[in-house]
Amino acid sequence: MKRRFAILLGSLALVLMGCTTMEGSTVHDEPLVNTYWKLTQVGATAPEAVYNEREAHFVLHTEENRVAGSTGCNRLMGSYRLENEALRFGALATTRMACLEGGETEQAFLAALEATATWQIEGQTLTLRDGSGAAVAQFEAVHLY
Repeated sequence: MKRRFAILLGSLALVLMGCTTMEGSTVHDEPLVNTYWKLTQVGATAPEAVYNEREAHFVLHTEENRVAGSTGCNRLMGSYRLENEALRFGALATTRMACLEGGETEQAFLAALEATATWQIEGQTLTLRDGSGAAVAQFEAVHLY
């Protein structure tokens, strides 16, 4: 009986250890496509949150290689081309709503997407880089459900 209890207790400990994350453990990277990527930094600045406006974000949809999102003011749509670590955005279109705030973020966000040449994901952070390797924008994966 004691032996069974010891085996059960040891098995339970192994299961619980597998459910926890320890410092230095491997963190799984989020997938690039079909993930909601919230803009956290564009250039050297963090985007301003504007009251009653959508946050700046994008989603790369696999069907027809289309991108959709928001600049923080206007809706964003277009296409993209993905080949390994290379990422290029095609012609991007936005709605034309006049926004009293957030215009600087919108322009910087669109310029960063246009300059994008490569991408890199570490955990839940996506970094877009230009042709010289400089970071042009960073994003955080957001799980909607």
